[in-house]
Amino acid sequence: MDSRTHGAYDAQDRYAVGARARRELATEAVHAGREDLAELGLHAPPLDFSTTYPSHDSRDEAARIDAFAADGAELDGPPVYGRLGNPTVARFETALARLEGTESAVAFASGMAALSAVLLARGGMGLRHVVAVRPLYGCSDHLLTAGMLGSEVTWTDPAGIADALRPDTGLVMVESPANPTLAEIDLRAVAHACGSVPLLADNTFATPVLQRPAELGARLVLHSATKYLGGHGDVMGGVVACDEELARRLRQVRFATGAVLHPLAGYLLLRGLSTLPIRVRAASATAAELAQRLAADPRVDRVHYPRIGGAMVAFEVHGDPHEVIAGVRLVTPAVSLGSVDSLIQHPASISHRIVDPTDRRGAGVSDRLLRLSVGLEDVEDLWADLDGALGAGRCAGGLRQPEVAGR
Repeated sequence: MDSRTHGAYDAQDRYAVGARARRELATEAVHAGREDLAELGLHAPPLDFSTTYPSHDSRDEAARIDAFAADGAELDGPPVYGRLGNPTVARFETALARLEGTESAVAFASGMAALSAVLLARGGMGLRHVVAVRPLYGCSDHLLTAGMLGSEVTWTDPAGIADALRPDTGLVMVESPANPTLAEIDLRAVAHACGSVPLLADNTFATPVLQRPAELGARLVLHSATKYLGGHGDVMGGVVACDEELARRLRQVRFATGAVLHPLAGYLLLRGLSTLPIRVRAASATAAELAQRLAADPRVDRVHYPRIGGAMVAFEVHGDPHEVIAGVRLVTPAVSLGSVDSLIQHPASISHRIVDPTDRRGAGVSDRLLRLSVGLEDVEDLWADLDGALGAGRCAGGLRQPEVAGR
């Protein structure tokens, strides 16, 4: 039976596509993972909800499962069981790998599940030590600090990475731009400092539209796919783009832990990728304009906006940030980011609350910092909402000339 009758996109297809000349990002976003649809007589990718698949050759089935257990390679032929893989999810993995410029990608139920799989995969090889640079997403920080998966972390700045490495170091982890301060790191320099230790770069904020960490030396590129890859605030997932050697270990961890991406989520994420470039570029243009206006506003103490651009803006107010959160009407006060609508939150209270206050502030996450995820609304409507929420009477105390960090 041909696996493509299930709408699958198998390993042979994936490497054949990878051997072609790279297409432009906008083209890849629309077509990657869908190259076989015309052959199937389809236009839209199929959605396969099956949890199991029939096979009348149990000897062959056993051999294929043994092969997966041995090396984690994707199964040739028809699927076996939803925990081993799903054709719809495989299409999303293929597309994301193409966008990030990696051999492979492995999808998970959430971004934290994806990070956990990386830690388990490296820890299972006896490489439990992690070197990390703050700030990271609050739950990533907590997972490393608490050592819940048996890992041990050394926190350092980028310049100290090489000195922090040990024989049992299995991973170096960074975010750039970082959550929530939007601090940027020279990924090429960091990758050089890592030597033979894999660098994991969280690319959630930048997306492959603005940055491809694998081209700068990162071996693992992490996404909370819940954010820009999905793009509509209605799907949760995570994915790691990497070389095939690392992907095989990650597939084995996913099979063992069951942290699989649901097929419907895979379908929605593949659909989200098709509009990713236009969404990110449009939202980034609005964010850059809002960053300029906030920087010129005497009610704002400091604006953080990355040199790479993007749709995220962080800013520190002179007054009470909680009153700004309470004052917005068009922007939604909520966690998460990367949706078509704009979201604002107070990291010290929400996304980074779990981080020790001293560590949080040391990483630049002040108690007056607000994080704004800019959506696709009109810039004038967004500015009117922010202007009203800032409120001249509430945020004007102790004024001084605002600063812009990163631009």
